[in-house]
Amino acid sequence: MNLEEYKGVFVFAQQVDNELTPIAFELIGKGKDLAKDLNTDVTAVLIGSDVKSLADELAEYGADKVIVVDDSELKDYRTEPYAHALASVIKEYKPEIMLVGATAIGRDLGPRVSARVKTGLTADCTVLEIGEFKGVANQLLMTRPAFGGNTIATIACPNHRPQMATVRPGVMQKKEPVAGAKAEVIEYNPGFTPNDKYVEILDIVKSVTETVDIQAAKILVSGGRGVGSAENFALLDDLAEALGGTVSCSRAVVDAGWKPQDLQVGQTGKTVRPQIYFAIGISGAIQHVAG
Repeated sequence: MNLEEYKGVFVFAQQVDNELTPIAFELIGKGKDLAKDLNTDVTAVLIGSDVKSLADELAEYGADKVIVVDDSELKDYRTEPYAHALASVIKEYKPEIMLVGATAIGRDLGPRVSARVKTGLTADCTVLEIGEFKGVANQLLMTRPAFGGNTIATIACPNHRPQMATVRPGVMQKKEPVAGAKAEVIEYNPGFTPNDKYVEILDIVKSVTETVDIQAAKILVSGGRGVGSAENFALLDDLAEALGGTVSCSRAVVDAGWKPQDLQVGQTGKTVRPQIYFAIGISGAIQHVAG
């Protein structure tokens, strides 16, 4: 593999139902920082059907280029056509870095694509930076919790390209959008031939949820097993209301059936970025004290 051929920071711009997911803008924001250190640009990879109109929004959040893979086979997310699309883009355009959101879609897509292009993948990264590894400059240093959050590992991928990482929603910060910004739009289609790996979607059932999005909250009042009961959470509800905040919880609370999983913070829940975080009746697991 000639590493010199690989240039630029690429970001998988996830969309669902022709609406961009916030993680796409967060990754572009991080991508801009990495690209600045490498003196290169950021390319968003937009995959779907009739999605070209979303390119302008990606440009406003900082994408210098947008590669659009548009095909009727890509209308809804399916593992095989999407993996084929992204792997083909990587082989054709040779990015140095490829970032994917650690969403339900990204966790399915990222590992399969990395295997197809024969490179490594560091999952659930909390820090991404350009640095030196074993005397070689300009390496992507990928930091993530390991062993259940008990230690922090920094990982490099010195011998293969692209350097791939997945990042949880809410970890990186998006830039302020610049109204009217434009990107170079490149249309690319590797061709899609349905085979026995193409699943057929019979029906899509969307869950209707009444809960708020804890990832958007500026103040979180989080309760754990020590709160004692579902009834005792009324105290936290009152505190959150008085502060203009939102209630969240630990895994023990979800397991006990006191609160829905949508409100869970932590390793198996959501990564959050509030300005104030109250951890009440929580044992002190790393997920609730780091930040």
